[in-house]
Amino acid sequence: MSPAAAPPQNPPAADWPGLPPLLQRLAARGVERSYRKGTLLIEEGSQSDTLYLVLSGQLRVFSCDHRGREITYGVYGAGEYVGEMSLDGGPRSASVITESPCRCVLLTRASLLEHIRAEPEFALELIAKVIQRARAATLSTKQLALNDVYGRLKHLLEDPDTAHQRLTHQAMAQRLGCSREMISKLIKDLELGGYLVKAERGRYERLRNLPARW
Repeated sequence: MSPAAAPPQNPPAADWPGLPPLLQRLAARGVERSYRKGTLLIEEGSQSDTLYLVLSGQLRVFSCDHRGREITYGVYGAGEYVGEMSLDGGPRSASVITESPCRCVLLTRASLLEHIRAEPEFALELIAKVIQRARAATLSTKQLALNDVYGRLKHLLEDPDTAHQRLTHQAMAQRLGCSREMISKLIKDLELGGYLVKAERGRYERLRNLPARW
């Protein structure tokens, strides 16, 4: 799969009631597109200046090594945007793929800069978003460096932001930087120990506090 092409500039304005007004006005500067699940929108290391504003569905931001092992940095849904790091003109620092059928608005670096000039308050939102994601990346790096696989899995299972998400063993492995087989073994052990139970829609519910170590 190859990265999606950049959209033409100066598209017609539109209205997206699901977005806050500031993002609606940003969306009006782009082009709406629909993508199937599994579409690679951004490829790590490539040179492009496209930003994706999500209208529906989910995008996953990840990196992959030469052996095909992946680590997930985040999963983003409606009202979020990815690709903002292209503002510095450097190569892409991560890849982005659709986790489900998605509708997005494509924006170029030029249209984003026009929006910032027209609405300076958006620059503050953009800075806050970059800081938020930098903090999340720092926490993720800390977890990888200081915890073993079980410690990272415990943190993921106890995170209220992921408690409602359907996470397959492969998705957990991608988030935690380990093999699916390791996750499957740990989950099975926790189920046998009476700590976890598989609930509806593939979620896991904690029956009691997870042990500090395993």
